[in-house]
Amino acid sequence: MPEIQQIEGKKIPISLQRIARVVKLMDSQFRIPGTNITFGIDPIIGLIPGLGDLVDYSISAILLVSMVRNGASGRVVAKMIVNITIDGLVGLIPFLGRIFDVFYKANRRNLILTLEHFEEGKHQGSAWPIVLPILAVLTLIFVLLGIAAYYVVVWIFAFFTGLF
Repeated sequence: MPEIQQIEGKKIPISLQRIARVVKLMDSQFRIPGTNITFGIDPIIGLIPGLGDLVDYSISAILLVSMVRNGASGRVVAKMIVNITIDGLVGLIPFLGRIFDVFYKANRRNLILTLEHFEEGKHQGSAWPIVLPILAVLTLIFVLLGIAAYYVVVWIFAFFTGLF
């Protein structure tokens, strides 16, 4: 697989190349024929009711932690958390969540935020002083998404079995 050198005109440092490959796989690996619309496995994973959104959110959280390890500041990390939370919450909505995943691309947005930190000097400062609270927030959101996913699956089951 060829290395990803740039994203939206921003050069990707070697330390972020692996993350960039995963981001591309999640958000823009495939192209809809005859259009410029790209999508990754994010909306495909999301097709699994409940569990898909949980898996997608987990992958996004792992990518976020990897970007923090590369020196992202607290400010940029907060923006990243907002991106993956929006993606996770809207992703819970059947059908609309899949369409949203195709266009929102939270992981790509987060990679661009990280590159702005490196290339343009935006969002300066280490995130390590707030890593534990961030992980606590991510864990809480992960649990809440899990609970919401459970109720979505129960509702779908009840709807299709007539137990409503």
